[in-house]
Amino acid sequence: MQVELLRASQSRPPEERLRPDRSEDRSRSECPVLLSPRLVLRAPHKEDIDALAHLANNAAVATMVSRMPHPYTAKDAADFVRRTNAGEIGKCVYAITRGNDGAFLGCCALEPQQDERTLEIGYWLGEPHWNKGYGTEAAHALIDMAFRTRSEIDQIDARCRVTNIPSKRVIQKCGFQFQGAGMIDCLAESAMVPVEWFRLDRKTWISLRSWGELR
Repeated sequence: MQVELLRASQSRPPEERLRPDRSEDRSRSECPVLLSPRLVLRAPHKEDIDALAHLANNAAVATMVSRMPHPYTAKDAADFVRRTNAGEIGKCVYAITRGNDGAFLGCCALEPQQDERTLEIGYWLGEPHWNKGYGTEAAHALIDMAFRTRSEIDQIDARCRVTNIPSKRVIQKCGFQFQGAGMIDCLAESAMVPVEWFRLDRKTWISLRSWGELR
């Protein structure tokens, strides 16, 4: 549940691969548009609402995301887009879209943590888009953006349910190291569920940022 910036184009300079969004919305201006070989990560739009509601209204998705309700309605989707663009969610949220046709695939985000030197990454994809490498590609770009543009950030955390093997593979492909286990509240299940906690520090990212060792 939880893009690749460095390899978006081997011949394209970095400044063209990390483009600031010119929207006047505060939340959009703080989250630059990210390009990867197959994906565009951008702020959620009103035009995403139908696809968002359709893909998120799936128990197989909602039960793997801590704060997603189930059932998930068009009203939920519209409220999510509104709150995101108004800066009310308190984190950098992206719609994951396919570069060749603009199709909405899911969402990813970076959320500040209390120590101010740590971010937490989260992501989800609609079930029709699983097992195609989109999650890893999106995570790579998000991680690259965070470490390249936020010099104060020392590490990025990731958490996933113990039973979510595909998400764990994404986390491991990004170089995260296991830190421990715990419990979090799952809104869709109205219960606490077991999760594993992973961390990627800046030093490790620097050694792996070509992502060549993680393919």
